[in-house]
Amino acid sequence: MKRILSILIALLIATTGVKAQSIDGVKVENLQMKRQGEYMAVKMNMDFTTLDMPSNRAVLFTPMIVNGKDSLELSSIGIYGRRRYYYYVRNDKSIIAENGKTYRASERPENMEYNVMVPYSQWMNGSYLLLHRSDYGCCNKVVDEQFSQMASFKEMVFSPKFVYVRPVTEMVKTRSLSGSAYIDFVINRTNINPNYRNNKVEIAKIQATIDSVKTDADITLTSVSIKGFASPEGSYKNNERLAKERTEALKKHVQNLYDFEPDFIKTSYEPEDWAGLRNYVIASDLVNKDEIIKLIDSDLEPDSKEYAIRKYGNDYLHLLANCYPTLRHSDYKVEYSIRNYKDVDEIKKVFAESPQKLSLEEFYILANEYGSDARELNDIFETAVRMYPNDPVANLNAAISEMQNNDFASAEPHLKKAGTSPEATYARGLYAAFIKDYDNALELLTSAKKQGVAEAQDAINQVNEMK
Repeated sequence: MKRILSILIALLIATTGVKAQSIDGVKVENLQMKRQGEYMAVKMNMDFTTLDMPSNRAVLFTPMIVNGKDSLELSSIGIYGRRRYYYYVRNDKSIIAENGKTYRASERPENMEYNVMVPYSQWMNGSYLLLHRSDYGCCNKVVDEQFSQMASFKEMVFSPKFVYVRPVTEMVKTRSLSGSAYIDFVINRTNINPNYRNNKVEIAKIQATIDSVKTDADITLTSVSIKGFASPEGSYKNNERLAKERTEALKKHVQNLYDFEPDFIKTSYEPEDWAGLRNYVIASDLVNKDEIIKLIDSDLEPDSKEYAIRKYGNDYLHLLANCYPTLRHSDYKVEYSIRNYKDVDEIKKVFAESPQKLSLEEFYILANEYGSDARELNDIFETAVRMYPNDPVANLNAAISEMQNNDFASAEPHLKKAGTSPEATYARGLYAAFIKDYDNALELLTSAKKQGVAEAQDAINQVNEMK
């Protein structure tokens, strides 16, 4: 019952806003109520110089952390008058909890440094420190109680202004799709037989790429390019002929499929794909791997290189069977342009159905429609950075939206790719502040301010207060 009464009185004090730095018999100085990581620290100097202790009284001073219905009693200080002290010794009826301190009135300290740390709980944010004095008379009965609110605790929340960057306008949205086709030819022949081996599937890959953009009313197909490669076995001169003529044969085949103009498909060729061979060897576990790489990187003529590699018998046979067929490929690129979208409702529809057709600026225009709705912004900017994974502005805006959603783990890798703009420096400063790296935060924010980011000053002020 006494416990309930104490909390009710404490709540009354909180609502009336009573504050003091003293209570009868004790003066509190240098009071600190501070969070330290996972703990709440309460420090103060307690001056008992004016405490008047009747012989038959005991006084218990109990600091309490209180916030609404939540409260936590801290370790108490009990001071006993002469008769109460001897009663306590004879009957072992202490008013002090195990973690408290007990003093006989004549031996009490005039000044005491009080220092307690308790595990921090979220309810403590917005709490206050209450000092409770309870006076005990005969039979440990409470004869008087006093409460005094000493201090309040409010953990500062870093709430900077988030600065998104509008991407540069794309006057023409040019895009491309690329792939590789592995067309099989009869040895030393250059004519295409669609039904030979796996040619039907490989040609279909090129068709599917072209069709994916050709049938879209928002897209204009601008060009197709094909580059043919041959493998290194045989003479370089013959391989050059094969690469050139086979590339032209593929061009004509695709041209006939779509009735393109003769010059619509551009072609080029590379007689022998030594770069592809090198990549394969590096990733392999060939016995003579290092020696073969040295030969590939040497200044020898292509035919001499290939002849030298043949000396590594089993390794060469492995390359001939497993690598060389993959070096006979045709790389193709389909280039096209997408019309620009200005109407927000239209952008919303494209975002839902084909976000890859939007420019970064169109993503930004859509985001502006949602104002401060952090979840919607996050969805838009996350999609944008998936479409443009290496673009600094896409990464910067994605990082900002993630910080706005308190997703700092996702923001970090995007900030690394956000470029070196003043806004990127500012965003990195915000990130450092959010993870409590205050020194680095101040350095970055100060740099951003010097570069013209006006919002940096407010963030600097907040960081200085949190430090």
